[in-house]
Amino acid sequence: MPEAVKITVSDNEKNDNKIKIAFATKDMEHVNAHFGGAKEFIVYSLGNEGYTLEGVIKADTSGLNGDDKTDFKVNALEGMNILYCESIGGTAAAKVIRAGINPMKIKEESRIEELLKELAMMLRTNPPPWVKKIMNMETTEDPRLERWKTE
Repeated sequence: MPEAVKITVSDNEKNDNKIKIAFATKDMEHVNAHFGGAKEFIVYSLGNEGYTLEGVIKADTSGLNGDDKTDFKVNALEGMNILYCESIGGTAAAKVIRAGINPMKIKEESRIEELLKELAMMLRTNPPPWVKKIMNMETTEDPRLERWKTE
């Protein structure tokens, strides 16, 4: 079985309260690969202060068959919180979700930097509860909180 190669960019920053995001890419600049066909995932961490390149995961599954390909990629993406890709099949999406990764399909090829800027803006404004949970942020503005107290 092939091994995933993880190229890590070293830094001295703590990763507390940061989201780790993997982008399926063919050129390291755009989300332009289907999950199953992606041979590389570029990884960034995103926090309140911005985003940082974490590294690259090389996950070539050309020597594998069937479900082994999906399982290999899911294992290679361990530790990611969000996965952006052009598309992902239902079975693969279920495995990704079970691994604790939120898959995000895009409608058309998108620049990774633009997606990171959008995510950074969302963090500075009002992130959804699932993002707050990942980042260990206290949820104080969700209108459902009062309702949940009474249920």
